Amino acid sequence: MKRFDDFLEKQLQDENFKREYDDLQPEFEVIRALVDARTSQNLTQKQLAEKTGINQADISKLENGTRNPSINLLKRLAEGMGMVLKIEFIPKSKV
Repeated sequence: MKRFDDFLEKQLQDENFKREYDDLQPEFEVIRALVDARTSQNLTQKQLAEKTGINQADISKLENGTRNPSINLLKRLAEGMGMVLKIEFIPKSKV
């Protein structure tokens, strides 16, 4: 992982790259939160699909970043994992 971290650190020195990277952070955080929640429950995508009625292919698309979820879809996923969805607005000064 050190190599990637070094690569990313160098890339982030480029102002345009950093702006694009920062703009994508909310999407990355949603993906990471979804994958972390699912795996913490020891659920496969297929099992989560069965619990939520959401197609497994759609869950895969969410997790690989090729589909943006609606709030209602995120709520269904959370419910299927016995969780609640919490979204926060955080002042930039605290990030």
